[in-house]
Amino acid sequence: MKVAVVDIKGKETGREANLSDAVFGIEPNDHAIYLDVKQHLANKRQGTHKSKERAEIAGSTRKIKKQKGTGTARAGSIKSGVFKGGGRMFGPRPRNYSFKLNKGLKRLARRSALTLKAKENAITVIEDFNFDTPKTKEFINVLAGLGLENKKSLFVLGASNNNVYLSSRNLKTSEVITSSELSTYKIMNAHNVVFLEGSLEEIEQTLSK
Repeated sequence: MKVAVVDIKGKETGREANLSDAVFGIEPNDHAIYLDVKQHLANKRQGTHKSKERAEIAGSTRKIKKQKGTGTARAGSIKSGVFKGGGRMFGPRPRNYSFKLNKGLKRLARRSALTLKAKENAITVIEDFNFDTPKTKEFINVLAGLGLENKKSLFVLGASNNNVYLSSRNLKTSEVITSSELSTYKIMNAHNVVFLEGSLEEIEQTLSK
């Protein structure tokens, strides 16, 4: 699959980038995408939720009424969950929500997500660029040139670039990452994925394994 390479103003440079069919042209696996996104969101959960159960409630331990003859259910403690102020029955406890996925499945998920974006024509390849100093206005001009100022966008760099990253940090609709940080969740969460030329080779080598 060939995609025209554009500059930061959105104009074609006359060159084309060849996107590998092994990464951008496979049969998408929706379940792999689901599992990888689910793991990403699960790993972000703190799992610190907690409610007090009856053993943790402060209250009297006396039997609140006689066992028989009241015409209602027997009750032995005011701390029972059936009474107001009692402990919560089967309440949440702190737990770890993370789970393991095989590396092969995670690579399949990323290839599937990239393939879906390629089918939607939501992938842009831009020539490598840099800013002299971090400046949000310059990054906004890049978004405007690509027609992405009102869309969620993900920029993938070949190597860390502090000036470009800092220029984008204040923008809620754009995110800048390196190729090693690329994940299925980030791909699916963006309307458009913008690859700098220098990132493509490393991504294809990593995901073609």
